[in-house]
Amino acid sequence: MLNKLKNIFKNENKKTENLIFFLIVLVITLIFINRIMTEDENISKPENNFKGTELVKTTETQDDLEERLENILSKISGVGEVSVLITYSESGSILPLYNETTSTSKTEEEVEAGNTKVTETNESKKEIIVDSASEPITQKSTNPKIEGAIITAKGANNSKVKENIISAVEAATGLATHKIQVFEMN
Repeated sequence: MLNKLKNIFKNENKKTENLIFFLIVLVITLIFINRIMTEDENISKPENNFKGTELVKTTETQDDLEERLENILSKISGVGEVSVLITYSESGSILPLYNETTSTSKTEEEVEAGNTKVTETNESKKEIIVDSASEPITQKSTNPKIEGAIITAKGANNSKVKENIISAVEAATGLATHKIQVFEMN
C-alpha cells in the first residue's frame, strides 16, 4: 500500500513538473510573439531629404486665396469683373514633427599611472516623421500674415457695392477696413 502511494505521488510530481514546464514554454512563446508584433508596428519610416527646422509653404495658398476672393466678390450684386491683390508681411511656415534620438557614451582610459582620461560623447539624431505619401506630419503650422488688400472692380464707383466688397474681404481675411482699398476698374 505504501509503495502504491509513493508511485502515485511520483506520477503526480511528474505531472506537476510537466505542467509547470508547459506553462513556462507557453509564457516564453507569448512574450516572443508579442515582441514580434510590436516590432512590426514600430518599423521606422523611410528617411527623407528635408533639411532645417522649418519648411516654408509655397505661395500656392496665397494665390488660391486671391482666386477664391475674386470668385466670391464677382458674385456680389453690382460688382462685376474683379481683381484682387493681397500683400503679406511674413510667409507661412510649418514645423514638422520629429523623431529625436540621443545617446551618450562615456569612456575612461588610463593615460599615466594613477591618471585617468574621461571622454564623453553625445550624439543626437533628428528625423522628420512622414506619412505614407512621404509628406511631413506637421506639429505646428502658421499662416502667412496678411498686411493689406487691393481690389479693383467694375462696380466700385457705387458706394454700397464698395462697402459690400470691403465687408466681404474683411470677413474672409480678418483685415481691418483701413487696410482694404477698393478702386474702380477701367
